[in-house]
Amino acid sequence: MPQSLNPEEQILVSTAGSLPRTPELIAANAARELEDDGFTLKRTPEFDALLTDAVVDLVQRQAELGVTLPGDGEFGKAMSSAVDYGAWWSYIFQRVGGLEVTGENLFTWPHQESSPGDLKLTNMLNRRDWVRFRDFYTGDSPTGEHAVPFPATTGELTWRGQDAVETDIANLKKGLEAAGVEQGFLTSIAPGSGARVPNSHYASEEEHLYAWAEVLRNEYKAITDAGLILQLDDPCLAENWDQITPEPSVEDYRRFTQLRIEALNYALRDIDPELVRLHICWGSWHGPHTTDLEFRHIADLCLGADAKYFTFEAGNVRHEHEYTVWDDLKLPEGKVIVPGVVSHATNVVEHPELVAQRLTRFAERVGAENVQAGTDCGLGGRLHPDIAFAKLESLGQGAALASQRLLG
Repeated sequence: MPQSLNPEEQILVSTAGSLPRTPELIAANAARELEDDGFTLKRTPEFDALLTDAVVDLVQRQAELGVTLPGDGEFGKAMSSAVDYGAWWSYIFQRVGGLEVTGENLFTWPHQESSPGDLKLTNMLNRRDWVRFRDFYTGDSPTGEHAVPFPATTGELTWRGQDAVETDIANLKKGLEAAGVEQGFLTSIAPGSGARVPNSHYASEEEHLYAWAEVLRNEYKAITDAGLILQLDDPCLAENWDQITPEPSVEDYRRFTQLRIEALNYALRDIDPELVRLHICWGSWHGPHTTDLEFRHIADLCLGADAKYFTFEAGNVRHEHEYTVWDDLKLPEGKVIVPGVVSHATNVVEHPELVAQRLTRFAERVGAENVQAGTDCGLGGRLHPDIAFAKLESLGQGAALASQRLLG
């Protein structure tokens, strides 16, 4: 029988998405050939079988470690050799038509200056934190001949990812059934984060943003129609702040961000919020993050998304102190927060007692029934696999401790 998920009896446990791939899956992805577009990976029956087995094993492992709401680890979201700057984002370029590799890339596309009321994103190398710590960041940045091609919107955006998302759904459901777990989630990129590619087709930034909302709705519907939880990855809501130069006013940035929330809600129209989770973060790269926007400036905007669950960074040292946001911000009825209480940003494995303490801080402010345990961001690619799974074990143990103390 599947596990029963009762938030009045236990604090549920989940992750932010990405988990370490097996060496076999990494090698198989690296060996895949590209389609003519230069960034879509070809599929074979042999690869599909390997992928299914890997997801089933991963769901079982999460369940054994105490994760009650597991995902597929984003295993179906592969990176290609041409687009290799994060599968959580780049996967969508293989599922959406109207994109083209133009020769620009994430680190070298033109630097843009903003003016009040007209905010523009610059490239990664000109983020304000990256400018301040230039020597630290540029040591590992793929520039010059090693720069990664950057897709741009050059035509009408169209959906061509139905087979891929249906494979994700089938693999996760097979894993849930094998592990005896009632519910799981799949990630999908939010419109605001998808629309950060250059655009030479749509007449305005807003038109481009809503085109992304319309095309991504296909993936959202597929996941929720299958009865799974949809996690919308939208780090742009927080980390766009650092990619705008010079630093904008908070008021201008809130208007800029509100448009992205409205586009997200447009994409979610008629989708049950009970099956939707919004994930924000300040970027998972390992760096100083001294110019991260304070959480208090956007938390209320994020709660305006038509999603029941809201997951955010709360375990790393740049944002752990911000649990006090909930002293002043009232959680709307029917909303649930999923703070990250173990972090991708350190190799140190959090003690279960610390996990329990962190969860208790939030429960004291919004009610234990409105809190789930999560990770700051994806652990895959940021930590050694053994450390990542040790963190999940500590996460499950800490949530169990907190449940005993808070829910009896």
